[in-house]
Amino acid sequence: MSEELRLDGALTRWSTGERTDAPLLVLLHGYGADEHDLFGLVPYLPEGIAVASVAAPLAPPWPMPGRSWYPIEGLDGRSSAAVTTAARALLHWLESAREDAASVALLGFSQGAAVALQGLRLAPETVDAVVALSGYAAPGELSRDPELAELRPHVFWGRGTNDDVIPPALVAHTAEWLPAHSELSGRVYTGLTHSISEEELGDVRAFLDKWLERVRAPKG
Repeated sequence: MSEELRLDGALTRWSTGERTDAPLLVLLHGYGADEHDLFGLVPYLPEGIAVASVAAPLAPPWPMPGRSWYPIEGLDGRSSAAVTTAARALLHWLESAREDAASVALLGFSQGAAVALQGLRLAPETVDAVVALSGYAAPGELSRDPELAELRPHVFWGRGTNDDVIPPALVAHTAEWLPAHSELSGRVYTGLTHSISEEELGDVRAFLDKWLERVRAPKG
């Protein structure tokens, strides 16, 4: 996969035109969706933040609609290298899109969750918190993983007991990797499939409220 992936910033949906220095939450959709998919979550999110819902850089194989962050089919499907390439494209977009945001958090679903966690691993100084829904941490070591184990950034991981989309081996790896590299909170939702429930959204809101408390706390 080319290392020259770029996000099309013109496709990004913003919750507000006046972003100033408000904390920024970036939404990363899943496979076959697009920048409109997670934008419906905005009413469930805290006030006083800017929300950007980005479009993944690739198109899945025809006739699948929407967009994708990396291939899930073929010999290279779900490879860690492909997830890293997508995360680098996200971080490149974020360099200019964040403007003067006081803090940046990522919320990803499925593929978007994997990319969000990989972005945190690549640039922990840029990403302050991650919400990973129905996703996973890519296997393999990255150079800054030991730094994450010391920094312990805040991560929320939510998934359902009836999610049959993410391979069990990746779920097991994530269940081992996240507690060792983050301040982890989260929940396994009984009966939930590869989707998001209102109960989960309540937990996400509580996690993001705490993120904002940390951002707004007096320094020093």
